[in-house]
Amino acid sequence: MLVFIANVASTLYMMGLIWFVQVVHYPLHGHVGTAQFSEYQQLHMSWTGLVVGPAMMIEALTTLYLVIDPIQQVPTWYFWLGGILLLFIWASTGLLQVPLHNGLLDQFNEYRHSQLVRSNWIRTICWTFRGALVLYIMNLLLVGAR
Repeated sequence: MLVFIANVASTLYMMGLIWFVQVVHYPLHGHVGTAQFSEYQQLHMSWTGLVVGPAMMIEALTTLYLVIDPIQQVPTWYFWLGGILLLFIWASTGLLQVPLHNGLLDQFNEYRHSQLVRSNWIRTICWTFRGALVLYIMNLLLVGAR
């Protein structure tokens, strides 16, 4: 059960964080100014890693554990669905957002910035569904425990 609690906590943390990034942080990239943007982007990438890295690793490891050894009171496919959503998140991160961030390191580029904001909806939607899913599973476990 501790693994599931860590999964819920890391998923909800990332869900809240991705909504902040999507609605506030990424749109503000376009208002930094071209003279300061390269330094800002470098700092953004290094500092963001400190905030998201541990939570993403906890979420990934606990999701994998739950797929391999699911909680008996919960239909197995719920954990598989959560894993598939997480695969989409990681794929989007590695194939879309990281390259777009790297492309912004030298200077601000309106097209890349726009692509970053638009493509990040993939992660925002997937983490939102993951958040709803872990809350639903938690509800199943709490109702079943009565």
